Amino acid sequence: MRKSALAVYASDASHTRGRRVFEPPAPTRSEFQRDRDRIVHSSAFRRLVYKTQVFLNHEGDMFRTRLTHSLEVAQVARSIARPLGLDEDLVEAIALAHDLGHTPFGHAGQDALHDCMRHYGGFEHNMQSLRVVDVLEQRYADFDGLNLTYETREGILKHSSATNARLIEAREPGGIARRFLDPSQPSPSLEAQLCNLADSIAYNAHDIDDGVRSGLLTEAQLEEVPLFSVYRRATLAQHPHLQAAPKRWLYATLREMLSAQIYDVIETTQAQLRAHAPDSADAVRRLPLLVRFSDAMHQQAVELKRALFANLYRHPVVEDTTGRAKQVIQALFTYYFAAQQDMPADFAVRAAQAQSQDEQARVVADFIAGMTDRYALRAHQRLTGVHIMDGALTVYQ
Repeated sequence: MRKSALAVYASDASHTRGRRVFEPPAPTRSEFQRDRDRIVHSSAFRRLVYKTQVFLNHEGDMFRTRLTHSLEVAQVARSIARPLGLDEDLVEAIALAHDLGHTPFGHAGQDALHDCMRHYGGFEHNMQSLRVVDVLEQRYADFDGLNLTYETREGILKHSSATNARLIEAREPGGIARRFLDPSQPSPSLEAQLCNLADSIAYNAHDIDDGVRSGLLTEAQLEEVPLFSVYRRATLAQHPHLQAAPKRWLYATLREMLSAQIYDVIETTQAQLRAHAPDSADAVRRLPLLVRFSDAMHQQAVELKRALFANLYRHPVVEDTTGRAKQVIQALFTYYFAAQQDMPADFAVRAAQAQSQDEQARVVADFIAGMTDRYALRAHQRLTGVHIMDGALTVYQ
């Protein structure tokens, strides 16, 4: 039965497109609740606590990791989903799973692993997240992976190259990759659209927080960012005593900035829904993306992202650390591709059974992508005798 608060254009767990392997319904949980629960109990989800967001996990206890980032995305997404009448369980499942395929060391690790896999099909973390939930998790007797619903898997695969989309389409005709190949069905569900935007909202805010905490982002740099500075000035005008308490005015400013973005998405998306009037979740898939910022807020978010790239992600101290992280990934791939028998037994067996070098390389990539930061560093140190992160990033407060 449809929940009373669920809009007609929302995904409905009682009318899901189903799982790849049939399972009878659970007596007390919806299909999307089951997906969320399976994700939370997965090994890949637990490992996110030791995977880099921007700053390496060992560099400070207060910095975000992939796990805390995923939780913040889920919170932002649910805050928007409820007033829009979307399925909050599906939103939460997608948000918690969207980074399961991320490598150690964040985007630096992903880029390095893609370089290593360039001649073997490449590496995309969205594809890897899908591999985690479809294949790599080994928790159930009757199937590999978590056997999630179509709708959750659709949200996890938020981007895909045409090559990978064709590979998925060949295995799963008319499935989750169709939208990357068929212009008449360009969009995923509203819940998937929402999680994609919530991801951006969350990491823009928490990267400011972590950047200031690290000492790499300065007040003067942030003052040049309109989306931040307007709320900073309003906060200090309303609470002038916070001028002497920088952490508190920072938190207050970020809270106001987040709220403004959330309300903007709700209002803009409601206007889009009124204009297009989809009468089902399938109708949404035939429309352009409807979950969006207003044009003005979108431009401000773009300017904020540019500032973060210039002042934080490309800061010489961060680039030095990420450069070392890339060396770790490259060294691990080179070693394990040449000595596949030295991987844990389940990976070594898969590599031995592989029918081509491409398949062998994919097994090595699966192994490395599943590592946490500290596991990768320890493996690298054991194999090379080098403490590659010694002296890295020592400015934290």
